[in-house]
Amino acid sequence: MVFFERIESDQLAKDTGGAGTNVLILPGLYDSGALHWQSRWQQLFGYSRVAFGDWQSPTLHGWIGKLEEAVAAAPDRLLLVGHSLGSLAAVWWSRSSPLACKVSGALLVAPPDVDREDCAHELRDFRPTPERVLPFPSVLVASRNDKYASFAASERMAHAWGSRLVDCGNLGHINADSGLGCWTEGLSLLLGLMDKDDGEPVRNWLLTGPV
Repeated sequence: MVFFERIESDQLAKDTGGAGTNVLILPGLYDSGALHWQSRWQQLFGYSRVAFGDWQSPTLHGWIGKLEEAVAAAPDRLLLVGHSLGSLAAVWWSRSSPLACKVSGALLVAPPDVDREDCAHELRDFRPTPERVLPFPSVLVASRNDKYASFAASERMAHAWGSRLVDCGNLGHINADSGLGCWTEGLSLLLGLMDKDDGEPVRNWLLTGPV
């Protein structure tokens, strides 16, 4: 099973034209463990991961600073892939950083609803949810039974950020507990992120991490 999963994933990577070196993985609270699809993608394709630190008690200022450093050190035409709080960090960062122009697109998976009354204490420094259209193309992937955000909240975030919303059904928080393996459906969505370079369509990649 792992062997065939690797073959399918490798083919998806080849279809992007070798854009793997320009991908930044943005994990969420507690980081992404070995069985998380973000970690599998990193292992398979050699993507870079942002070491936000303060995994147990993150701060917005600290995480934005770490992302700024990572983007500054990365090549242009960068893709961000965020999961959960990592996705929200990417959105906050894009509001003020001049380096946002280096980003060609973002895959934002399961961003949490930090405005809800029962929001976990560890996430509250990221309040309120930003409400500005992102300066780059983005896809927001949401689950209908995510305990960190209702589907209605995900719809509101997608609308506010100008993101394409993808309904992935009942996949929980779209993390290791969801049993996604390499999550080839997510890789296909990544393939679908496109930008324009000198008038020609170019496929790009972007990732973020867990709560």
